[in-house]
Amino acid sequence: MSLLLPRSDGRMVAHTTGAPREWPKPEGPLRSRSAFAAAHVVPRVLGENVPSAPADIDWDATLSYRHRIWSYGLGVAEAMDTAQRGMGVGWREAAELVRRSAAEARSVGGVIAAGAGTDHLSGTPTLPEVLAAYREQAEVVAGAGARVILMASRALAAVARSPEDYAWVYGSLLDEADDPVILHWLGPMFDPALRGYWGTDDVPAATKAFLEIIRARPEKVDGVKVSLLDADHEIALRRELPEGVRLYTGDDFNYPDLIVGSRGEFSDALLGIFAAIHPAASAAIQALDRDDPATAQSILDSTRDLGRHVFEAPTFHYKTGIAFLSWLNGHQPGFTMAGGLHAGRSVPHLAEVFRLADRAGLLVDPQAAEERMRGFLVVSGVQR
Repeated sequence: MSLLLPRSDGRMVAHTTGAPREWPKPEGPLRSRSAFAAAHVVPRVLGENVPSAPADIDWDATLSYRHRIWSYGLGVAEAMDTAQRGMGVGWREAAELVRRSAAEARSVGGVIAAGAGTDHLSGTPTLPEVLAAYREQAEVVAGAGARVILMASRALAAVARSPEDYAWVYGSLLDEADDPVILHWLGPMFDPALRGYWGTDDVPAATKAFLEIIRARPEKVDGVKVSLLDADHEIALRRELPEGVRLYTGDDFNYPDLIVGSRGEFSDALLGIFAAIHPAASAAIQALDRDDPATAQSILDSTRDLGRHVFEAPTFHYKTGIAFLSWLNGHQPGFTMAGGLHAGRSVPHLAEVFRLADRAGLLVDPQAAEERMRGFLVVSGVQR
């Protein structure tokens, strides 16, 4: 039977759900790319997950989703912006998330990295207070056994006055790190409070400041995650990085070309969209492991439209589409999000998530997903 899906122009368009696609799990570790899925959190359906309330997390469903990602050979990037850091999930909940996820990772040999930031600060801090906040969170992440990701800091963006201020904070953290860390450059399209990061609104000048921090201590930097949605900039930056420092693409628009690469140049991956497409992402990297870039490109290209749609402006609300697809696939009991953020996208937008996920073969059980979609449309007043 066809399902009538609403479009943004008000039309109702028939959609016939396709057959499920089998995505093979790897028989061993993925080799050709280092890849992390930035995973979301599942709220407790009867919890007070309303705006301004602390997140009430369904730990079983949240950790089960991470086990699914590990089973496909991908690493988990924990407590990042996909997990609603500072957008419904505070540091107290994030710290517990890191501890629990790291313990689960050890139980199955899964790879995990986790975000350390400054989101427990309040008011207008000083630069030394920002540094101390970073230290506090980095100690929790490292102590749990996860690789540290130094997240972009709203507090630092608010108080820093020059590239030198950023260099002092990040340089101090790198000097103190026992193991190499991942640096995260998150653009204002993901979080407007991060405008002017690295001390300037001028991207070339910001890139120069960023590279100076890395070049001063390359042995302390495992890699950099860049989320600016600019493929040309990423490729140019990738070529400027010191040897041994990875470029983890955070470009949820252009990831197929950046990951597959050309002429021996490529990006690794640390992506929010991988939380939604992890079976396909794994299959693509398995193809790269077999030296079959054409198949890898074809697989990732089949998910590109879904990625662009989920991350369309306002990009801040991309997490809503990831949670919706998780619910469609039965990985969480209800379509809810911490902080009430499930209201961040319209009904036509979410209907298009369903259609594109089906077209990409990413509905685990298309019939069950269609039943959930029908129920959602009824509750939303679109169908009776």
